[in-house]
This record gives sequence, C-alpha cells and structure tokens, in this order.
Amino acid sequence: MARIPEEVVEEVRNATNIVDFVGQYVQLQKSGKNLFGLCPFHEERTPSFSVSESKQIFHCFSCGRGGNVFKFLMELENLSFQEAVLKVAAFSHVPLSDSVLSAANETANRPVDAKTSALIELHEAAGKLFHHVLVNTELGQPALAYLHERGLTDATIDAFNLGFAPQNRLLKRFFDERQVDYQTLRHSGLFIENQEGELRDRFVDRIMYPIRNEGGQTVAFSGRLLAKADDQPKYLNSPETDLFNKRKVLFNFDQARGAIRKVGDVILFEGFMDVMSATQAGVTNGVASMGTSLTEEQIYALSRVTQQLYVCYDGDVPGQKATDRALTNIREQSSLKLGVITMPEGLDPDEYRQKYGEEKLKAALLTARETPVAFSMRYLRSQYDVNTDAGRLDYIEAVLAILATMTSPVEQDVYLTQLANDYQLDKTSLKQQLAMVKPTVAPPKQQPARRQVEPPVVTQHRQIVPIDRVLRAERHLLYRMLHEHSVWLWVTGQPGFSFVHEDYQLIFMLAQGYFQTHQAYSPAQFVDFIQDDHLQNLVIELENMQVSDASSEDEISDYFHVISDDAPLESRLKDRKQALAEATRLGDFDRQKQLVVEIVKLQQQKQSNRQA
Repeated sequence: MARIPEEVVEEVRNATNIVDFVGQYVQLQKSGKNLFGLCPFHEERTPSFSVSESKQIFHCFSCGRGGNVFKFLMELENLSFQEAVLKVAAFSHVPLSDSVLSAANETANRPVDAKTSALIELHEAAGKLFHHVLVNTELGQPALAYLHERGLTDATIDAFNLGFAPQNRLLKRFFDERQVDYQTLRHSGLFIENQEGELRDRFVDRIMYPIRNEGGQTVAFSGRLLAKADDQPKYLNSPETDLFNKRKVLFNFDQARGAIRKVGDVILFEGFMDVMSATQAGVTNGVASMGTSLTEEQIYALSRVTQQLYVCYDGDVPGQKATDRALTNIREQSSLKLGVITMPEGLDPDEYRQKYGEEKLKAALLTARETPVAFSMRYLRSQYDVNTDAGRLDYIEAVLAILATMTSPVEQDVYLTQLANDYQLDKTSLKQQLAMVKPTVAPPKQQPARRQVEPPVVTQHRQIVPIDRVLRAERHLLYRMLHEHSVWLWVTGQPGFSFVHEDYQLIFMLAQGYFQTHQAYSPAQFVDFIQDDHLQNLVIELENMQVSDASSEDEISDYFHVISDDAPLESRLKDRKQALAEATRLGDFDRQKQLVVEIVKLQQQKQSNRQA
C-alpha cells in the first residue's frame, strides 16, 4: 500500500502551527505555557483541552485524547492519516507533487469507517447531481429562475451547492445505474420505502439545500417545494441517520467558522435564505439551526469558537417572540455574551435584502445591534398597552424586574434613565421602586468579564489511574530519556535495564527505532512513528507532566534505582502478602509465620534502599 513519504509528512508538519489549525475549531486562550479551550471531542463547562505551541501537540486532560495536528483532524472528522495530511497541507498551502497526491489518494480513499464513508459519498454524489440539474438542465430552469428572482447570484448558488430534485425518480435511477448497495440506499435517508421494500426518492419537485457537517461533508438535505401543494410541507428535511443528527448540525457552520473567529462573533439567523442573503451581502459569520431553537450541542459548538452571539430573527411579532425565547434558552445553557439584531419594518434579512439591496442589509446587520435588556424593554412594550395608566404601570414593573437581575449599577442607571425619559418619571422614584423588587428571572449575562482559564484537572469523564512511586519514576525517567540525549545514553548503557510496566517498555523499544533514523526528538513526530493510539496518548501525557527544564544526576539516579531495585521488591512483597492472605484463609499457621518473616525482611530491605 502506497504511503505519503515521511519527508513530505514532515514538510507539512513543519509548515503548520497546530495553534492556528486547531484554532479553527476551538477558541483558545493563553494560560501559562499552553493554550486552553473547550474540548471538541466531548462537552464540558471548564476548559481542559490544551494545545502546546512549543511541542506542537494537543491533549485533553478530561477525555484523554491527544496527539499532533494530524491526529487532531483524524479524531475530529474520522479521517485516515493520509486524508488528514492532505487536508493540513491544503490549510498550510504546502504544494504536493502529482506522485505524492496519487500515492496519498490511493490510501486516503480507503475509509476509516466504511459505513459512514459510504453514506457521505452517497450524499456528496446526490448534492452534485441536484446542483447539476439546477444549473445545467431544462428540468432545473424553473427552480433556477425562482432563485434568481429572489436575488441570489450564481456565485452564491455555487457556494452553497444549491440544487433541484425533479418529479421523476432521478436519484434512484442514478444510484441504480452505479449499482449502489440496496441497504446503503435504504439507510441513507434519501429515499422512502414502501411495504414491499421498494425505494422512491424522498425529495421531489424541491429546491435542495445541502446540510454539511463541521468538516464540510454533505450529511443531509433540506428541500423547499417549488410549487405550493396543500398535501405537502413547504420544507422537508432528511430524517435522522447515522450521519445526520439535527441537534448537532448548524447550517453553514463549516463555512462561517473562519469568519466567526476573525470578527469575534456569530449571527444566528432563523432560516437558510437569511444566511445566504447575509453571505451574499458580505456578512459571512452567519449560521442557522435545524429547528426552532438552539440545542445544547449546537450552543456548545458555537461556544468553542466565540464568546459573542447575536440573534437575528424575523422582525415581525412571531420573530420577536422567537428571539425572546432564544435569548432565554441560550442564557440558561451557556455563558455566551448575547446581543440582538432586529431588522427594520418587521422584515426578515432576506426580505430586507430583496427590498433595499445588499449594502443596506450589511449596514443593518452591523449597526442595528442592541443588548438583550434593550431588546427586552422594547419587546415588553409591545406586550402592554402603554397608552393606559394600568398598562404603563405593568410595563414599568416588568422592566424593573429585569433590571433587578443586573449586577452592574452603571448599566442599571443607563436603563433607568431611559425609562424615566420615555415616560417623564422621576428617576429617584424609579430607583426606590427598583430597590424593593426581588429578581424573579435569570439575569441576562451582559458583557461578563472574560473567563480566566484555570489549569485543568482530570474529571469524571476519564478513569484516573493511581500513580505509585514506581510508575512515577518510570514516567519521569522515560520523559528525560526522550528529551535529553545524555540521559538516554546513560540508561541504555546500564546492562539488563527494562521498564516494569509493559506500556513504557514498548515506548522505550519504539524510541530505540525512532532514534536510529532521527537525530533529535520531536513529540509531534514521535506520535506518528508510534501509530498505536494507546501508546500515543501515553506519550502525550508524558509531555504534559510538570517537570523542570533540565534533570540532575541525583534525579536520574533516583528514578533508575526505584525502577531497578524497588520495583522487584514491590512485586515480591505483593506476592508474599497475597500468599499470607491465602494461608490465613486456610488456617495454615506455620505458613503464616514463615510469610510474616519474609514480608518483614522485604520491607526492611525496601527501607534500606530508600535510605541508601
């Protein structure tokens, strides 16, 4: 099997800063020597995901995953090593020769997970077919004309790979001609199965919006009816499959992630067309959820890449109610800083673009921003008849209940001033009234101070293995051997030396092979050399130990003697204690006496070794 030459892999690795690459997926903050963020492999509240720029490795202290930049991508997107190298090379603009690309593609196309890969290939092929029908056939002309009428450009249609599914059984015939396995088609979600087991296209006469995962792979579709039909829903989404979980996917997140990191915030839109309209207007940090509200998984995905979220739903009454619900939902599930963008005239962003143009939409999205409190005050005003004394008093009471939850006296004062001016009230009286209000709602998290990342600790996500004296000595000695050539030469020069635990002995043996072809030690390079996942993670754990910059002769000598002298004693002590327990159970008093004497002698020898 052809492989990418090691020198090419090394060129790609050296050209890539793991901080820059991982930073596409995780919002990292400096803490000590490393950078920390929320782990992309599991949900957590306190950042325990660490990236070392100096060593070019990552490690999660909670779930235990670790490795170099290639391993990160392999774990995150279920890629093979070859696929990961190609994708990182593209990120770092490393040119690869045709021969290297050919060798890489030979193995890159061999799936890590055959079932998942087959489903992705199916959706990617369906997306290309739908797009081709839309832009290149007579069948797609009505749908293309509709999109053009709504003001979408060909560039936008191409960028989002929009398509059209006609009325005939095009997709089924397309895959039948390619002899795609029936069970794969059946589990794809692209077809509907009747009682006889026959499959027919799920999407018919619909404009197709591909839904992509974080890695940019098509995993589902949303289809909009081209012609209204009373017996059909306007929008039809793919069912949940092994590929697609609507709780986890955000429309356009794969393309918006870079812009989100660049501008520092994300805009949550209500519909796909709003996202595309904003993108066409030059606002590229927009996403949309797959349902009426953000799920915990979607909120977590956004929290990894930004601290600021703006809700931009429709400007009409239902849209404002949805905005109010969304703010409450997100506030309860995250520490994201929140804001609201309210479109003028009760329009949604797509309607606003069609009416006023792209420049006006861009300006509105960038300037029509307000705090959640300002939005709530305006939204509540629509819920009460403020033209009557009773309605006005109820409104003021509701606003004061919100202000009572705020921790900043300055912010409270700003909104009290606004309230007093709006209704010609005495501000002092409002302050007195506010002092008597007991908060009844959760406080809006307005501009909280940037959370400081604390050094992470191992949590319940991962089983903690106790580190005894021998294991500690093994870990530290192996670390010193890898990083200090003089320590390596001294230890390997000691006759008969070996590590007690098999895992560390295996790493030691692999390191012997590594140093035969490598002059200097590189953790990011060594984990590729090892290949075994478990041993790779152990190496990453070694790299994250708290150690001094350089060792001393006494330190190395202590580690060596603990492993060479104490470890065998520990093993014999353990055997004798087990034998004593068995003799006690059987009532063998003579054997008990003999074993007690042996245990005492071994303990004395152990104590003598420590004092030596």
